[in-house]
Amino acid sequence: MVKADTAFILAAAGLVLLMTPGLALFYGGMVRGKNVLGTIMQSLFMISLISIEWVYIGYSMAFGPDVGGFIGSLAWFGLSGVTSEPSPVYATTIPQTVFMVYQCMFAIITPALITGAFAERVRFGPFVVFSVLWAIFVYNPVCHWIWGNGGWLGNMGVLDFAGGLVVHLTCGVAALAGVLVIGARRGYGRASFMPHNLPMTMLGTGLLWFGWFGFNGGSALAADEVAATAFVATHFAGMAGMAMWVIMERINQGKATTLGAASGAISGLATITPTAGFVGANAAIVIGLIAGVVCYLAVNAKARFKLDDSLDVVGIHGVGGLVGTLCLGVFASTAVNPGGVDGLIHGNPAQLFIQFKGIVIVGVYTFVVSWILFKLIHVTMGLRLSEEDEVQGLDKCEHSETAYND
Repeated sequence: MVKADTAFILAAAGLVLLMTPGLALFYGGMVRGKNVLGTIMQSLFMISLISIEWVYIGYSMAFGPDVGGFIGSLAWFGLSGVTSEPSPVYATTIPQTVFMVYQCMFAIITPALITGAFAERVRFGPFVVFSVLWAIFVYNPVCHWIWGNGGWLGNMGVLDFAGGLVVHLTCGVAALAGVLVIGARRGYGRASFMPHNLPMTMLGTGLLWFGWFGFNGGSALAADEVAATAFVATHFAGMAGMAMWVIMERINQGKATTLGAASGAISGLATITPTAGFVGANAAIVIGLIAGVVCYLAVNAKARFKLDDSLDVVGIHGVGGLVGTLCLGVFASTAVNPGGVDGLIHGNPAQLFIQFKGIVIVGVYTFVVSWILFKLIHVTMGLRLSEEDEVQGLDKCEHSETAYND
């Protein structure tokens, strides 16, 4: 084992964990005051819920001994056989327990990201059931396909450095399925849904950006040159996404907004995620600028389709993950990372087609399974709040609390 690598990945795991409460604040500030605690709870509770699932079946399903390229067996149920010795497959310089807990943090934040799409209108209990089932039937298999030893998409050559497909595309597509099943908030298109606390959202943005260095940098699984590459690319893509979103707002609306700056930063960070360890700083800036344009247009298009993606999960995470995965097939360079591949502009157009196939396969599978899960729980348990409860707000009707004294 290499002590420096172990220390680095432990720190990275802590940074990724910080992203979930950061996300809770990011989302919490964007909803109305009567729903802030309920929105925060939906993200925060994933730390407990998904950690339990990960220990007993999630880690084994995602990274356990391969079964036909589709899923890991349950040989590591309850972390049986997962020791402090290095893994000969996944992490040769750090304890397998460290690799396991680092990956746990990714599993936690992914279903939490979905919640922004149906913010302010779902019941807590049915949502918890959905999240567990979604982790089992969507996240774990897709994770194994791409990152697991023997996974069939990984064997096909599909690359995803830190979660463009595994995290962002899956949560974005699931968010789309959820909005279609659950429907829009009452009064959508007529009532005001202005964010109640943008400073809270800006604080969440900062925590997410900070945590993203562990999300992307730690995915190198070592304190080495690839980690440094990913760290640098992460920052420059985030800042470029923010800059471009603000420019787009100025052009189209005449004024730049703090919410737009936050959205632009997250779009750049999400889009660079799949390719962070495969590109240099200049390519990362270009990818961030692309993210700022495309995600801005995607978010603004939802009104035309009357799609109440409350907090822009589809437009930022789904579209960002898709665009970033394609950008890997364009900009990746073995000169930057000898362990990676060359993309289109470096003489390998085939990688772009491979990345596209990965998007289609993961996107279709995620949408179908997510839609079925949403529909099943909606019909059997009642996922949607009643009209009276939605008017009253999540905080009082679901948690018997209020965030602010009247």
